[in-house]
Amino acid sequence: MIIFKTIKWKNFLSTGDHWNEINFLEKNTNLIIGTNGSGKSTMLDALTFALFNKPFRKINKSQLMNSSNERDCLVELEFSVNNRDYIVRRGMKPNIFDIEVNGNLMHRQADDRSNQKILEENILKVNYKSFTQIVILGSSTFVPFMQLNGSNRREVIEDLLDIRIFSAMNHLIKEQIREKREKVRSLDLKKENLKDKMNMQKNFIKELEDRGKSNITMSRDKINLLIKETDKYVSTNEGLEIEVTGLIEDQEKVTGANKKLKKLNNLKGKMSNKVTTITKEHKFFSENVTCPTCTQPIEESFRLNRISDAQDKAKELQSGYQELKDAIQKEEDRERLFTKLSKEITKLNNDISQNNTRISLNQRQVRDLESEIQTITEQFKNRNTENEKLTEFKSSLKDTIDELAVQREDINHHDFAYSLLRDDGVKTKIIKKYLPFINQQVNRYLQLMDFYINFSLDEEFKETVKSPIHEDFSYSSFSEGEKMRIDLALLFTWREVARVKNSVNTNLLILDEIFDSSLDGFGTDEFLKIIRYIIKGANIFVISHKSDLNDKFENVIQFDKVKGFSKIISTQNYEQ
Repeated sequence: MIIFKTIKWKNFLSTGDHWNEINFLEKNTNLIIGTNGSGKSTMLDALTFALFNKPFRKINKSQLMNSSNERDCLVELEFSVNNRDYIVRRGMKPNIFDIEVNGNLMHRQADDRSNQKILEENILKVNYKSFTQIVILGSSTFVPFMQLNGSNRREVIEDLLDIRIFSAMNHLIKEQIREKREKVRSLDLKKENLKDKMNMQKNFIKELEDRGKSNITMSRDKINLLIKETDKYVSTNEGLEIEVTGLIEDQEKVTGANKKLKKLNNLKGKMSNKVTTITKEHKFFSENVTCPTCTQPIEESFRLNRISDAQDKAKELQSGYQELKDAIQKEEDRERLFTKLSKEITKLNNDISQNNTRISLNQRQVRDLESEIQTITEQFKNRNTENEKLTEFKSSLKDTIDELAVQREDINHHDFAYSLLRDDGVKTKIIKKYLPFINQQVNRYLQLMDFYINFSLDEEFKETVKSPIHEDFSYSSFSEGEKMRIDLALLFTWREVARVKNSVNTNLLILDEIFDSSLDGFGTDEFLKIIRYIIKGANIFVISHKSDLNDKFENVIQFDKVKGFSKIISTQNYEQ
């Protein structure tokens, strides 16, 4: 059971830099009064902020800090669970989230979310939604049980009956099923892979046995052919190289013809110039007896001597010119021979190069074949090793198949457990067991408030309402005051169930402004009787605008605004 002891807050909403404190254990019935905006409902937001890091009302978390001081917002909540005392401190600017256990500060986790999870799951063992259904009934922002959707109704009931563990177990089993199915898929792939490896190994061993010496012989025959072919190319190249050597020797004999030819052609040009000069001179003295320039007669003997000399020189030049032409022809023939020999040498060298390429290729093929022979020989020798590999594959396959069988059997067991832990499984059976008690208690509290209807919830938490007036009613069919009575009856019932199951049982019950709108005078009187005489072991706080209820409560706490800040201005005790 959660026993709430005290709560205090400062710089929270309209509260300034002073503590407002409420002792939950002082009296059983407490009335909190005040005008609108006085801060009388602030306790609700402080309570849920301390426990769940969010306000009860629809207020942004950033707005919880007092807008005047804008710092040192702090709430302290003291409570006990199973004889262990706790203090929760939560604040903003600076950020504070401390949990004190029996006077010692609890070790902080890596972040606030982790500490919050510890607080809800390990200490309180209740979440925000279920806590508010048991502890608080509000007039404006609170969503009563009957206005929740089906899944949220189920969540509240499961918390009350302490069967949420089945949902956690169901989730865990679901994850385990998913993991096991992933493992089965992995094992199936492994099985198929091992089958492929086995077939490959069998084929490999068969290939080893099939080819063996036969393949080696074929490779050796091919090697011999390649060697013979290589020898042929080598022999051919030897002949070609001899031929090339002879051609080079012949070529050396005609080396220099081009250079000599150039000289002879130069000489030929000079001789041509001399022939031209002598021809002009012979022509001049043969055709002229007087000088054409000065018109003086040329001496006849001189003229004849020059003609004779020109004729003699012409004969000499003609003889030398013919010899020069012969020499030029000879060198031209030598040059043509040099070019022809160069082409033949180039061709033969190309043939030699091609043959060398074929020789290299053949030699590489021979090496590859010899390597293949060696590999086949080694593999053939190692057949036992390959058979051992095959045996290992077979063994691994058997182990994999056995593990698959185990995993599939585990999945069947988990599937069965999953079916039991589903919403329509064992949880529904437990809920069915408690539904008569729940419906009985709801109708009991309705009758105590003089509301005579037959209200019942089914296993899907849908209501059936029967009244003397109408046979078929629903929650939405009633007035706001009638709805409030149903909400109160359910609230009291949830607390009764929590007490019986000791799940989220607590001493604290807070009712916010339920008298101010929906309940009529008659309903109010009946309700006050219930909280005074029927609800046992609870510290009840009723928040209201009405001041005429003071004498009906053991304790009255009044809030008001003082210099713009919310404060508790008085506390009155009444003897009942």
